[in-house]
Amino acid sequence: MFKPDNIENEFFLKLGFSFSPSELAKGKILISEPFLGDPNFSRSVILLLEYSDDEGAIGFVLNKPTDLLMSDMIDDYPANSFRFHYGGPVKPENVFFLHSLGTVISNSQYIMPGLWWGGDFDEITALIKSGTISDHEVKFFGGYSGWSASQLQEELLERSWILSSMSILEILKEDTEDMWRESLKSLGKKFSIMADFPEDPALN
Repeated sequence: MFKPDNIENEFFLKLGFSFSPSELAKGKILISEPFLGDPNFSRSVILLLEYSDDEGAIGFVLNKPTDLLMSDMIDDYPANSFRFHYGGPVKPENVFFLHSLGTVISNSQYIMPGLWWGGDFDEITALIKSGTISDHEVKFFGGYSGWSASQLQEELLERSWILSSMSILEILKEDTEDMWRESLKSLGKKFSIMADFPEDPALN
């Protein structure tokens, strides 16, 4: 991760936020700090799908929709719905998904109450084609974000990420244009200052 030398870590501490890696867990939200230079994660909001001190972490970027719909890639998917999102730089050629359907979808992986990821793709496709479920219940991604053991802990200590939480409705919602800014603002007035920082720190 890249962090400009002119952004002092003390600034974030003065906002009253704890960057303790002990708070990392699946279901947590990572909000990138305003000047994160990695284009894969610039001004991103990431849901942690899995986390382990020994094995690392994986997650989906929630606020990077593409211009594609699932109907552009799979026949008979409903038109004008089921947006395809950028989930991260790992295996971008593969399709992954979040959903609120639970064990209705075989082999789903539990994240937190009311939210799962993965499972039988043919089953969820059949439900979508039959009109049984809507795009408020599932979100599709190309690729995912991954960290090796201790990597995310180190990035957190470097103030590259701000830990937060989010409701399932917010996680699965389609309109994500202002998700990064609104996620910061939800943490209080002090963090709302960061939401209005320009992307180029030289302009701040």
